[in-house]
Amino acid sequence: MTVKKMASKSDLKTVFSKIQLKKERFEMTSIKSRKYALKSILKWLIANDERIKKAIYDDFKKPPSETDVTEIYPVVSEIRHALNHLSAWANPLKVDTPLSMLGSTSYVKYEPKGVCLIIAPWNYPFNLAIGPLVSCIAAGNVAIIKPSEMTPNTASLIQAMITEIFPEKEVVVVNGGVDVSKELLTLPFDHIFFTGSPNVGKIVMRAASDNLTSVTLELGGKSPAIVDNEGDLVNAAEKIAWGKFLNNGQTCIAPDYLLVHEDVASEFSKILVKQIDKLFGSSNNFSESKSYGRIVNKHHYDRLNRLLEKAITDGAEIAMGGNTIEDENFIPPTVLTNVPMSSDIMQEEIFGPLLPIITYHSLKEAIDTINSKPKALALYYFGTNKKNREEVLSKTTSGNAVINDCVIHFGHVNLPFGGVNNSGIGKSHGKHGFLAFSNEKGVMKQRTGLTSTKFIYPPYTDSKKAIISFLKKYL
Repeated sequence: MTVKKMASKSDLKTVFSKIQLKKERFEMTSIKSRKYALKSILKWLIANDERIKKAIYDDFKKPPSETDVTEIYPVVSEIRHALNHLSAWANPLKVDTPLSMLGSTSYVKYEPKGVCLIIAPWNYPFNLAIGPLVSCIAAGNVAIIKPSEMTPNTASLIQAMITEIFPEKEVVVVNGGVDVSKELLTLPFDHIFFTGSPNVGKIVMRAASDNLTSVTLELGGKSPAIVDNEGDLVNAAEKIAWGKFLNNGQTCIAPDYLLVHEDVASEFSKILVKQIDKLFGSSNNFSESKSYGRIVNKHHYDRLNRLLEKAITDGAEIAMGGNTIEDENFIPPTVLTNVPMSSDIMQEEIFGPLLPIITYHSLKEAIDTINSKPKALALYYFGTNKKNREEVLSKTTSGNAVINDCVIHFGHVNLPFGGVNNSGIGKSHGKHGFLAFSNEKGVMKQRTGLTSTKFIYPPYTDSKKAIISFLKKYL
């Protein structure tokens, strides 16, 4: 399948103009038409799941079952949730009337923002392109999708999918490289939904400011996991092993580094190695495992190798893994101990299957380590001590937090998903995704004739001054 490239500025303006006309007619705003579009996506997903799995496998050898769990199911779940709740979400929300506005009625009306740009990343190239589209359509918008050029097979499939489902003036896919993204960002979109790195997120936000376009930025960062000395170490190791090495560690919410209490650090490391072997086969043949994928390309393979080699040079020790295969962009699950905090691997987001273990003496020390870094997209705490858990939650800030598990919160349709500051702006999923793509318009209806506010119109007589004084004091 050939990817159609639209690299020229004139082509992009033409595409934008066509979809702009659709927005101006507001033909997608009826709940019935939105549900029809969502059902069409759902029907296509069910009929073409093998095509999706093949495309993603061809891009970076992602196991088909993992694609089912992390790429297809989350979108299917998002659609079904939206179909069940969209009518309620879209209903005007009546709000209480304060005494100072007696006689009036008010409500919040949810209206589409208009033409939206969805820029998807390469690590979950299908899920993170179509998932936001579900929220975008649920809110009644039209969209341009820009898939990642690093996963060309999936980008081509998304283009074919959208062409098969939607008229060109409702949803269109624009493929190409960085130059195409830059040109798209110059256009006056009504909302931009970007998933990617904090560095690129800053570029998107600067570009959006030129048109005062609202943004949702789903970014990343160094998400920590604390392993307390009070808790089930086997349970913690099993869940961390899965959450970290899922998708070869190329997950924005994967545990980036572990903070393990010094009393259990040695034991936990041994248990973690056993759990990784259990999930992916013996460490002697991870490259042959049908449950373990590859790094997306040579650039990211080299980046991760650099981090690994620098960490070893700085004094880190390999507890597991490290035997990479350059020709395959293969890096096995690699666990590092005695990692200096100054090493690059503890300064940059890893985004790969390298897992540093840092020991801590007191919980304050662990919290201070977390707070010394930009606010994380996710934070994980493993332990049974309620006091410690609450201390971690109250003294750290992160986009989301999970107790005694990791990564799974992404699939919780009723939770807001997203970061804070460096790890993201805005929330998504379920109703929160619907709101991200909606303008929450406050509507107030006042009665005709005498109203409460007329008592404070000028001229400001003594009696009106008394009324104003009363309002300030009591209302």
